[in-house]
Amino acid sequence: MKRKHFLQSVLPAGLLFTDGLHASNAEQLADEPYHPPYLKDGDTIGITSPAGYITEKEIQPAIQQIESWGFKVKIGNSIGKRDFTFGGTDEERRADFQQLIDDPKVKAILCARGGYGFVRIVDQLDFSKMKTHPKWMIGFSDITVLHAHLNRNFGIASIHSKMCNSFPDDWSKAEPIQIETILSIRDALKGVDMKYTAPANEKNRLGVATGTLVGGNLKTLESLAGSKSDLRTTNKILFVEDTGEYLYSIDRMFWNLKRSDKLDHLAGLIIGGFKIKASEDAAEEFGKNLYDIVMEKIPDCTYPVCFDFPVGHQKNNYALKCGVKHKLQVTTNGSILTDIQ
Repeated sequence: MKRKHFLQSVLPAGLLFTDGLHASNAEQLADEPYHPPYLKDGDTIGITSPAGYITEKEIQPAIQQIESWGFKVKIGNSIGKRDFTFGGTDEERRADFQQLIDDPKVKAILCARGGYGFVRIVDQLDFSKMKTHPKWMIGFSDITVLHAHLNRNFGIASIHSKMCNSFPDDWSKAEPIQIETILSIRDALKGVDMKYTAPANEKNRLGVATGTLVGGNLKTLESLAGSKSDLRTTNKILFVEDTGEYLYSIDRMFWNLKRSDKLDHLAGLIIGGFKIKASEDAAEEFGKNLYDIVMEKIPDCTYPVCFDFPVGHQKNNYALKCGVKHKLQVTTNGSILTDIQ
């Protein structure tokens, strides 16, 4: 019996996707990953701006590409709205996102950009319609809030990937890595088997792991600690990335993961791109690099660790299916991550 039908047959109506979901049930669901239906030609993707401000003109390159893939586009009401740095007021962004959740014709929701703002509306969103009309949620950076919330509470898969503001204005002049990473969004939505590689790194810990893939922006994950969106990592493959942080701040974030038991029982650990902010005073250098920071937190753990994985605030930021089982192989020749849905 497929998981969707099983859940609907054993749980009371409305239980699965309400704020009243008991923690034990939510944790069980998060350990039983379930992905929405993959998209087919003619399906509609909604575009909304639940965090930062963006104009309709700025999302045109993304719309053109999405339509070239055979999909239709529905532009949300938050596109073009502005409330200081936000894509409209909290209520405008919430209402727009909710409308796309509730629209049965919309099969996926692409966040136009990151920035900051999703945490301000996540607790006011009603995901009950996702019980009968599950759909892919797409984005990264600040959208890590959404990925973590869906995984923790509902066990629904989502896509961690570039957003509208990363699509090149002129596709014919785009770098190969830009094209490849953006096409990975299309492939993920259409259910193509995903396989990514990372170069060998002497700091890697070799091994093979299988588990549900979870993670995202490290600073955002830290901010969710203790909340209803706090990510559970036991037996999972965790990936993290970040940008514009000092080394001491990255160290503090990893201590947060360590002290909250998020590193002790992983199946595997993936370290993506980290753009480190240089110290303003040479006398105040932290004294440890990224490898030191990570490995000193997990000296007694035996799971594989992969550095330099192509995910994060960088050009080689591929679409990853959060909440879907993957196999991670870390060898002397490099690393491979494969979904095994």
